[in-house]
Parts: sequence; structure tokens; C-alpha cells
Amino acid sequence: MIHAVLIFNNTGLPRLTKFYTPLRQSSDTLVQKIFSLICSRPAGLCNFLDAPELEAFLSPKDGSDERWKVVYRSYATLYFVFVVDGAESELGILDLIQVFVESLDRSFENVCELDLVFHFDEVHHILAEIIQGGIVLETNGEEISNAVAEASKARKQSFASANPLAIGVGGVGGRGAAIPTPLGWLTGKLLPGVGTR
Repeated sequence: MIHAVLIFNNTGLPRLTKFYTPLRQSSDTLVQKIFSLICSRPAGLCNFLDAPELEAFLSPKDGSDERWKVVYRSYATLYFVFVVDGAESELGILDLIQVFVESLDRSFENVCELDLVFHFDEVHHILAEIIQGGIVLETNGEEISNAVAEASKARKQSFASANPLAIGVGGVGGRGAAIPTPLGWLTGKLLPGVGTR
């Protein structure tokens, strides 16, 4: 099971934190602890981290002896970190991180840190298409991109239908097009020269 997905920059500032299991202590403290462990590792070491010092944060509350692992990858200025238990394959999680990053790239066209900051809702949606409740649902990048595009289209159409005066959103045309609204008479008064059909 995947217990947490974290993204932070090379200064340790979290850009995405998603926990699928409750923590014993503060998530901010956990992120800083994981960052200090990862950033101090030389680049030549593997991307799997068996960290006993994280047991105070991550150990299961039911008293089992299961050890959780940290699997991470660094892309440019961002660290993508997955906290998993022994049931998950470390190599499989590395591939899953790659799928996540490629899905973000498809959605944002060369994703960067600012995309994660200003479009956090879409980042969480992409993650939810891949993982829900700590279980991997989808690993096909095309399927993930199609689901995200369909949801975005539905969101824009919903916004356009809920806001009859929204211009240039969803299926509604630009300023030169007729705006199909139940308040068609208002369109001519607000935007002179735009008629209704």
C-alpha cells in the first residue's frame, strides 16, 4: 500500500502532500525529516530509503513490525517521494513516479514547480486518477490524460452553464459569437452588437 505521496522542492518546501494513512505526528515535521534524509544522500545511491528514524512518524498504530520505505526520484528542482510498505515493489513505485511525472508533463506541457503551486487542484486530480486510498488504479498515461481532459471539459461546461454570462468558457464562443443563455435579451444590452439566435 502507498501511505503518502509528497512533492517538495530542493529547499524542502512542500508542493504536494497527500497522506493515505493517519500520522502519529505533524505532517510538516515528517516532510522536513524526509527532506533532510534525501538531500543529504549522494547522487550515486539508490532511490530507496529504509529509514528507522522515521518510525516515530510512520510506524503502524496497530503494533505490527512492518517497516515502511521511502522511494523517491529527483526531477530538476523537485523531489517526488512515495512512502510505501513492504507489499509494494520499489522498482514498481519508481515506474509509478515516472508515470505520475509524465502525466503532469502531458497536462502542463513541461511541468514546473509553478504549475504545482498555481494548479494544485489539477495536480491532485491527476494523482487521484493514478492512486486512490493508497491503491494504484491506473498506470496507462493515455488513460490518465484522457480522464483528466474529460473532467476538465466537464468542469468548463458546468461553469459555462452555471454562469450564463461567462464569455469564452467551454462551448460558449468568444466575444464575436452569440452567447446561448436563457437570458439572451441581456446579452444584447451588456455586449452591444452581439445578437441572440
